Amino acid sequence: MQSTLLRLASLLGMVWALPCSIVGAVLGVAVVLAGGGARRSGLAIEVCLHKGSAPAGSRAARLPFAAITLGQVIVGVSCAELERLRLHEHVYVRQYLWFGLLFFVAYPLASLVAVLCGKGAHSGNPFEAQAVRFSSSPPNAA
Repeated sequence: MQSTLLRLASLLGMVWALPCSIVGAVLGVAVVLAGGGARRSGLAIEVCLHKGSAPAGSRAARLPFAAITLGQVIVGVSCAELERLRLHEHVYVRQYLWFGLLFFVAYPLASLVAVLCGKGAHSGNPFEAQAVRFSSSPPNAA
């Protein structure tokens, strides 16, 4: 009975996060069409633009993020970055399963509140703090 309830809750979370995952899938398809690769990882699809590290000076290397999660799709500049940030990004997947489409508003709003409270938009964001707490790879680690 309990496992059935857990499966149902998981399915409802996926449906709740589906609009965000569709946005991620559109970005992911564009990355794959540009020569990237994709693979399943737990509850997520990971998409990377480069197999190794992003070449210095490339557009991917100049992006303001190494990886971004949209619903159940994680897009990284390289497979190496996805490997490094996997635990961190999967925390966001779980946050999307909980907040669904509201996460598109909740995350930037949390950053705005953090700035208004004199904290950093990124470091003061509780969603980011949770991702750092539950992973061994903070996003800025080298």
